Formats: sequence, C-alpha cells, structure tokens
Amino acid sequence: MASTTFILLLPILLLLNPQAQAQAPAPAPSGQLNLTAILEKGSQYTTLLKLLKDTQQLSQIQNQFKTNSQGFTVFAPTDNAFQNLPSGALNGLSDDQKVQLILYHSAPKYYSLSDLLTVSNPVRTQSPWGLNFTGGQGNQVNVSTGVVEVQINNALRQQFPLAVYQVDKVLWPKAFSADANSPSPAPAPKKKGSNKGTATPTTDSKNDSNGVAGMKNNVGFGMVLGFVLLCMRVLS
Repeated sequence: MASTTFILLLPILLLLNPQAQAQAPAPAPSGQLNLTAILEKGSQYTTLLKLLKDTQQLSQIQNQFKTNSQGFTVFAPTDNAFQNLPSGALNGLSDDQKVQLILYHSAPKYYSLSDLLTVSNPVRTQSPWGLNFTGGQGNQVNVSTGVVEVQINNALRQQFPLAVYQVDKVLWPKAFSADANSPSPAPAPKKKGSNKGTATPTTDSKNDSNGVAGMKNNVGFGMVLGFVLLCMRVLS
C-alpha cells in the first residue's frame, strides 16, 4: 500500500523539486543559423557579403532557409573569384542583374555533396536558370553554368537545413554573356562594298580615257589636212 502511494506521489514530488527541474533538457534555441556569421568566419567573402546587402537579398535568403521545409544551399564565391572577373564585368550589370546573379548562387533545397553527385541536372536555383553538377575523381563535385565550370572545394556548412559551399569562380550565367572571360562583343565585320569610291581605275574609266585621246588625234589630223589643201589652191 505504501509503495502504491509513493508511485502516485512521485510525479508531484518531481514537479515540486527545483533540482529535478534544472536537470530537465532545455528546448533548443531557434534562429541560430546566420549566413552572415558563416561567411564572416570564412574571412574571404567580403565582396559577396557587400553584394548580398546591396541587393537586399541577405535578409530574404536567411528568412527562406529558416522557413523552407526543404532547406537551402548557397554557393559562395571568394573575393579572389570576384577579382578574377573581367574588368568592369560586375559593375556593368544592372541592379536587376545583380539580384539575379545572387539568386543564381542559391538553391531552395538542402544538398549535401553526396546529393550533388547524384542529382538530376539542371538543378533549380532561385534565378530563372539552373546549374549542372558532375562528379570527378573520388567525391569531387564540379558545378557548371554553361560558360563557367569550377570544383566545389570546401563546405563552410553542411548540415540540414543549410549548406554553404565555397567556389573559386563566380557562377556567371550564360544569359549575361556568351563568354564569361570576354563579355565585350566582338568587332562587327566589314560591310560589303565598303571599298567603294577608291582610286582603283575600272575598265570603263580606261576606255573613256582612250576615247578622249582618239578624239584629240582626229582633230589634229583634220587641221593638217585642211592646211595642205589650202596650200595646193594657192599654188594652182
């Protein structure tokens, strides 16, 4: 009987005991994921962070990977990657293109490196264009835009719901340029007939000059003939 009473009173005793309450596991804090902190810890993403803030995409991306049930993946170009772009390539983009460039570096789903080795291409991004992933030696993963291909070298974070991967080239969209290394258009070909009006003589001009010379000879011959006839009349 006493043991039965003790069992019934045990839950009440645990609730009243502050020490037992202190030993209970606390709920996990929310909102710990911070893309800015992850990139700052990497210490070579100053340009990317500035672009994220200038385009006002930083807060939107952070809200999405916290609320999206499928997670989120970010491909982070290093400062050297931006410096290796052709001169003026980044500054030559419109504000809307800069937004699309940032969105092209993020996918609305969590992908581990092993996932990227077997994923179906193209992989959907936040932009209108997809990315293609291929495997190399070992577990190497390459990502391609159609004009740029680069190996994923380092995982800054690889834990659901957020994966952040370092890339040593900017994932330049094919829609922005036919060639990421030479965005300037090629010089236009010369138009046909551009040599019109040159001093090169034509066959017609040669014939004209010959005709003028012939007329001069005929006039001279007529004057001589007229002079001879005049002399014969005088003598007769």
